[in-house]
Amino acid sequence: MDFEQLDKLASEVEIEVQPVYREIEARAMVNHARVLEGFHLARTSDYHLRGSTGYGYNDAGREALEKIYAHVFGAEAALVRSQIVSGTHAIAIALFGLLRPGDELLAVQGSPYDTLEELIGKRGNAPGSLKDLGVGYRQVELTPQGTLDWEAIQRALSARTKVVLVQRSRGYAWRPSLSLEELRRLVAFIKSHAPGAVVFVDNCYGELVDTAEPPAVGADLVAGSLIKNPGGGLAPTGGYVAGRRELVEMAANRWTAPGIGAEVGPSLGHQRLLFQGIFMAPHIVAEALKGAVFAARLFERLGFKVSPAYDEPRSDIIQSIALETPERLIAFCRGIQAASPIDAHALPEPDYMPGYEDDVIMAAGTFVQGASLELSADAPLREPYAVYLQGGLSKEYVRIGILNAARNVLQVK
Repeated sequence: MDFEQLDKLASEVEIEVQPVYREIEARAMVNHARVLEGFHLARTSDYHLRGSTGYGYNDAGREALEKIYAHVFGAEAALVRSQIVSGTHAIAIALFGLLRPGDELLAVQGSPYDTLEELIGKRGNAPGSLKDLGVGYRQVELTPQGTLDWEAIQRALSARTKVVLVQRSRGYAWRPSLSLEELRRLVAFIKSHAPGAVVFVDNCYGELVDTAEPPAVGADLVAGSLIKNPGGGLAPTGGYVAGRRELVEMAANRWTAPGIGAEVGPSLGHQRLLFQGIFMAPHIVAEALKGAVFAARLFERLGFKVSPAYDEPRSDIIQSIALETPERLIAFCRGIQAASPIDAHALPEPDYMPGYEDDVIMAAGTFVQGASLELSADAPLREPYAVYLQGGLSKEYVRIGILNAARNVLQVK
């Protein structure tokens, strides 16, 4: 297929996916209304946007922002701080806050996201991991179809199970992401067989994709990154934890120190961006989803396997495309990088990344370093050589990037 034919195909795809776009816009409207309601409930004012320094005592803006997050997430409380450096960091403070020596962490979807394996102690010997501190770990594998194995989960739950780890996105795995309705059923199932267990959800990439968040369907605690969905492409850094009040307090004690908890933490000069980011997030997430839909259908029409299909329900912003060879995978990522506004001249190469088992290639010419909501593509170099595409500040930008990636891939012999 030459470039002229590819452009013609892209125009056909753009028409074909319009009904899916309308569904995404309808969900974005619901989410935007909920976010705006949160701003009104917190009585957000101009002075809330100014930030604080030093210890950050009595930071009214920080308190208002956390009220907004609690409302948006259907939670009792939230911890939203720029000092949380990543989604993995947010997950870490939650897990280390909840678990004690002798407790057990149970994952119910097989191996969690790569960067959590060393944190848990499943891989490597990092000092201070959960394993190093005497916390047990077990996991229940998914079925061959990539779905939850309900019978195995029931057998695995025990009196020792303190926290059940659930991952909303697909991570670096060729499997479906977890829908909100599946999560609702899973939470009820866990509570019926292990009433004392805390259901903790890694919510990265899933925020504002559906019309509610995990705490609204029974999850006890969630965590994620502000440079993904909820930061709206504006947050320069940060992370959040949200859920039951006493559990958020336990995470906050781990974040700072027992007795200090969430009472400190200056918002510095980031406050306006964090407010504006969550306000814009429903729209930006919708743009990213439209971009994923376009990418799925285009590459499906080009003959590649994709997950999810363009018209399948989505629970995260990630689009997987099986490119089948390392050469195509590298070509795709270089195409995305070359279409980026920042560092378009850079040439991504597979390499070791802290926390990952395989060499990883990453394309992300972003205004905020590592901000996958802006538009990024990354993958471990392992079969089926699937690229994981996420983000896009506008569907137009995603289309430009995807077409550039497709042209690169089609040139690989």
